[in-house]
Amino acid sequence: MADTQTLRQWLLTETPTSRRHAKLSAIYQGWLSFRSNTMAMIGLVILLLLLFVAIAAPLIAPHDPFAQDLGNRLAPLGTDGHIFGTDSLGRDILSRLIYGARITLYIVALVALIAPIAGLLMGTIAGYVGGWTDTVLMRITDIFLAFPRLVLALAFVAALGAGIENAVLAISLTAWPPYARIARAETLTIRSSDYISAIKLQGAGPLRIITKHIWPLCISSLIVRVTLDMAGIILAAAGLGFLGLGAQPPSPEWGAMISEGRRFILDHWWVATVPGLAIFTVSLAFNLLGDGLRDILDPKASE
Repeated sequence: MADTQTLRQWLLTETPTSRRHAKLSAIYQGWLSFRSNTMAMIGLVILLLLLFVAIAAPLIAPHDPFAQDLGNRLAPLGTDGHIFGTDSLGRDILSRLIYGARITLYIVALVALIAPIAGLLMGTIAGYVGGWTDTVLMRITDIFLAFPRLVLALAFVAALGAGIENAVLAISLTAWPPYARIARAETLTIRSSDYISAIKLQGAGPLRIITKHIWPLCISSLIVRVTLDMAGIILAAAGLGFLGLGAQPPSPEWGAMISEGRRFILDHWWVATVPGLAIFTVSLAFNLLGDGLRDILDPKASE
């Protein structure tokens, strides 16, 4: 890089000097495009704040989320020392929201690791191998898609038992079919391309072709789908918690907090409304972020 050339100019050049230079330039230009999307940036800021709150929960939570004060139960919003009031056992709602962010991110992270990887494996194998393998794997996928996600998750949790780990597994088992469909569609398009034929002539086997040349091209579509699905995953986890099949009391899970507050919804509305607004805000943030990533990562959008 020339001494007179700034880093920005180096990243925005139309003639990269190496593969690494080209990758860094593409990443930077993608960031500039993403940064220009105001709504996507709002979603990113909200999620970064959620991550910070989850990490720093012991430092910023004003009270112990499990500490009960029956003499101060159902305190209204703005009560001294309890900005969001208290619940039916006198526990500080704000503190429980802050610690509940950890549970939400824990569920989202595990499902985002399990479901897309399982779907990618199923979809690429079905699309590349074809024949009866494709038929069998896609019929299994169709069976999972035939049931509403929450109903199927309820069935799995009922069979596995209540608990946050079982809830994560149940949500993952119901979330992978769309990723398998996307991966299969991408694979069917890629496997008939000229460069795949050239790779075969060079002696590359199916495993190398799938892992080195098909998976990288499927990743961008899956990332966008994962981000857009996060809202549904959060709602499914909250639904399981609301029904008592997810995180168990006294865990400060947002869905369980809504379930507890529904008994007081008419006279003490904030007990259920505040965690509901938290779920709404985080779900909206993931949708805004996913919409911004789709504009950048979708190859059809740049054509």
